[in-house]
Amino acid sequence: MIRDDINKALTEAMKAKNERAVSTLRMVNSTLKNADIEARTTGKPLGDPEVLALLQKMIKQRQESVEMYKKGGRDDLATQEGEEIAIISGYLPKQLSDAEVAAAIDAAIAETGAAGMKDMGKVIGILRGKYAGQMDFGKASGLVKAKLS
Repeated sequence: MIRDDINKALTEAMKAKNERAVSTLRMVNSTLKNADIEARTTGKPLGDPEVLALLQKMIKQRQESVEMYKKGGRDDLATQEGEEIAIISGYLPKQLSDAEVAAAIDAAIAETGAAGMKDMGKVIGILRGKYAGQMDFGKASGLVKAKLS
């Protein structure tokens, strides 16, 4: 499980006295624990797909922060956020290339028999099921929309 990998890496980072990795991994664990607490109300435990989604959300938040820090002239904070992105990204599966994303979209459209925009939800649903953590669904939805319109 991803959680085990994160906890092992945290222990190793503590031994190596890698402060950035320690703080980032502790933050990841904290976010996961908060999500666990929230999931108790629904009765569904967090599995690897949900953990991957949380990690992707954390990366996206940091990418937005990097942009804001660069606009504000705070390159030191932008660098810090970039380091956190690199650490968190290490726990995501290999990202698909643009060509692989296009091929996956074509396959999902063929699988669902999608003919128009009304079928976009079905296509995205199949992509999320098969490629969770492997593609940026923000970009993918734009590509799906372009192919279906």
